[in-house]
Amino acid sequence: MHTVYGGSHLFKSDTTKKLGDLALTTLNQYAPSASTFAEALGIDPGVAETVYARVQEKLKREAVEDFRIDFEDGYGIRGDAEEDGHAAQSAQECAKGLKNGTLSPFIGIRIKSLSGELAGRALRTLDIFLTSLGGKLPPNFVVTLPKITAPEQVSALVAAFEALEPKLGFSKGSLKLECMVETTQSILDHQGTSMLPKLLQAAQGRMTGAHFGTYDYTASCDITAAHQAMRHSACDFAKHMMKVAYASTGVFLSDGATTTMPVAPHKANR
Repeated sequence: MHTVYGGSHLFKSDTTKKLGDLALTTLNQYAPSASTFAEALGIDPGVAETVYARVQEKLKREAVEDFRIDFEDGYGIRGDAEEDGHAAQSAQECAKGLKNGTLSPFIGIRIKSLSGELAGRALRTLDIFLTSLGGKLPPNFVVTLPKITAPEQVSALVAAFEALEPKLGFSKGSLKLECMVETTQSILDHQGTSMLPKLLQAAQGRMTGAHFGTYDYTASCDITAAHQAMRHSACDFAKHMMKVAYASTGVFLSDGATTTMPVAPHKANR
């Protein structure tokens, strides 16, 4: 499944539909036929028509499978009043999308880290967003926790869930989380043991997934930007650790992030 992260300040109820329309426009512009599509991607010409038709149908029906309304790297550091406003606004757009049937099948938000001075801001955004949903949680909704350095941060998020659920009328256990594995500490802690099982234990049954953070993890390993990619051997090590730790637990894994987009690197001539 492909998860799209987009800044909360840009999120609208029909964002996923607009992304699908943009993708179709790009496809029609640069691969207007099945033969061109097959040549560009190295697809067997014998199945090109079938694959091309299925790609078009998928983009029309469900271009985005999973969307994360982002208050972290895709949003940045802003004043409290501004983030408060975006938290409420994006939640209202999410509620509108739920009513109109325009949300992706899976959706959620990524808050800021619960380490250090950002913790209070992260929990405040979570509270405002959930409160502004209007009492109805979208199906398959999840909260993404980034830059984890200790299991206690997962425990703090669970405690927030337990306080917010009765306050907002959500059923007990309905709020779920996914952990971003993007720090060296989350793979091996200072005692030399794997923190990954501890994160699952701290989540108390609420953890549904783990997203590997390619760029933050490689940066924390002192790998320069030119070599920060999912295929780096350091990423292979981290992802194998994730596979071993979460095998047979029901937690799904994300292979890592990419900033490469299927759009032209230039603008059309005006």
